[in-house]
Amino acid sequence: MFITATLALVLIPGGSYVPFFAKPPVPVAVGAFFLDEFQVTNGDYLQFVAQAPEWRRSRAKRAFVERDYLTSWAGDTDVTAEQIDGPVTNVSWFAARAYCRSQGKRLPTTDEWEFAAGQTGLSAEASKDAILAWYGRPSRVKLAPVKSAPANAAGIHGMHALVWEWVDDFNSSFVGSDERFVCGAGASEATDARDYAAFMRFAFRSSLKAPYTIKDLGFRCAKDPPP
Repeated sequence: MFITATLALVLIPGGSYVPFFAKPPVPVAVGAFFLDEFQVTNGDYLQFVAQAPEWRRSRAKRAFVERDYLTSWAGDTDVTAEQIDGPVTNVSWFAARAYCRSQGKRLPTTDEWEFAAGQTGLSAEASKDAILAWYGRPSRVKLAPVKSAPANAAGIHGMHALVWEWVDDFNSSFVGSDERFVCGAGASEATDARDYAAFMRFAFRSSLKAPYTIKDLGFRCAKDPPP
């Protein structure tokens, strides 16, 4: 285990929320947990691969990462000054999980991520509009520093402002046939058929496989509170 520059953890008190796909729409309890204040940066991940060479771009096993793994880096450990504080992307679920474990952390669950992301401090409609505005923007060639992204009411920065994020159970969004969620009929399964932002998140997660390495997909880590 080693220390990196972006270690700030925010305590998210326990509570409950209604998942986007829930029939009947029964609230789900979410226990207290810690969540990284910021997304993992290129600088953080650079320190990781320096001490875990098996996760360098040239050495990572193809069973765990696609060919585009860390493709924005010039080489195994070549990160530019402009990239250093931006969120690391082109990392697979396997790689993200390995990084979090190296920090004594883990990836957040879908329920934890959605619960924390829902604490916007805005009205429900204003929140949805703000999220859709970001989702509708073209992907940036250069990603802004993680600390430049606004914080939500829980004090977590950039959950809807820079990149998509891995969650530990990304492949548990759907039960049974995927098509019922991504076709028009899927709206009948949703707790709020007007929440297009949530539709987009769940559709994106459903399209993922653990080795995928996508240019606008990063991550942050979570941690359980002490007993």
